[in-house]
Amino acid sequence: MSIAILIVIFGPAVAAFALGIAMTPALTHFLYSRKMWKKKGGKIALDGSTAEVFNTLHTEKEVGTPRFGGIIVWASVLASAAFFFALAAATGYTALWDLSFISRGETWLPLATLALGAAVGLIDDLYEVRGVGGLRLRMRLIIVGVTALFCAWWFYSKLGVTGVSIPFDGVLELGVLFIPLFMLVALSVYAGGVIDGIDGLAGGVFAAMFAAYGGIAITNGQIDLAAFCATVVGGLLAFLWFNIPPARFYLSETGTMGLTLTLTVVAFLSDTLSDGVGVLVLPIIALPLVATVGSVLLQIVWKKVFGKKLLRISPLHHHFEAIGWPAYKVTMRYWIVSVMCAIMGVSISLLG
Repeated sequence: MSIAILIVIFGPAVAAFALGIAMTPALTHFLYSRKMWKKKGGKIALDGSTAEVFNTLHTEKEVGTPRFGGIIVWASVLASAAFFFALAAATGYTALWDLSFISRGETWLPLATLALGAAVGLIDDLYEVRGVGGLRLRMRLIIVGVTALFCAWWFYSKLGVTGVSIPFDGVLELGVLFIPLFMLVALSVYAGGVIDGIDGLAGGVFAAMFAAYGGIAITNGQIDLAAFCATVVGGLLAFLWFNIPPARFYLSETGTMGLTLTLTVVAFLSDTLSDGVGVLVLPIIALPLVATVGSVLLQIVWKKVFGKKLLRISPLHHHFEAIGWPAYKVTMRYWIVSVMCAIMGVSISLLG
């Protein structure tokens, strides 16, 4: 790989990191001066009962730590993309056009889903801090589903994608069934966004996942997509700079909705469209999200079948807290697992 390509990929990432670092002091002052956190701590379990274990662990923290931390991530990514595009357009220099990673075939969709998810999540967070409970889960799922339907249609009709790559075994053709598969993956990944529950946890996990897909995109020759993924990682690292325990703010819905939607799009973009393997390694690369969703579903099923809880509390990361792990230990161990899963997923993608 040439030095020029490395600059093209990591230049916008460095810019996003710098922009994120630069904007954080002003954002922090705004959030704390206006007390942009939940006015009442605690939450209700899925069965309608009070989540007593969670409330014991997190109620005090929830009412003193602002939401909206995801602004640092998506604002730095979108600002970096806009900056290099505007600079290239104004000067006309070829080198600057190379640094502009906005392209129809590789980054239009992920940029759009990041912006849309961020906007919807921002509305949800605003409702939360005003004490009206946020958008209903059903409404958020509908928005994610409709967005996923549009993206699936775009892949199917505009990009001609009708299947997914199977590692070591070619392509599984799905035809029109590709559309519901895309929607199912998008909804499942979005559900994993509840991993944003411990200081620094979600930021590190998402950084590892997007770094993995950046590596896959490089090997697929998708330089713009690789630059996009690297830029997301840059924004996430800026967020983590200020969010390593104790957290200065939560990633919250304005961060997780955009990131989960975008992760799904990136996985499909790095699959058959580029003769790569991107979708079927997603459960490996995103194993922490899979474990998060799986632990919630297993808890529900276990209670219905056996009449008692399997875990002290779900999702799984809160169970570890409940049995005595310090929050920072949960975070660090999840980061380690995330890096291991990212390496494993990229390796399978390369060999497959």
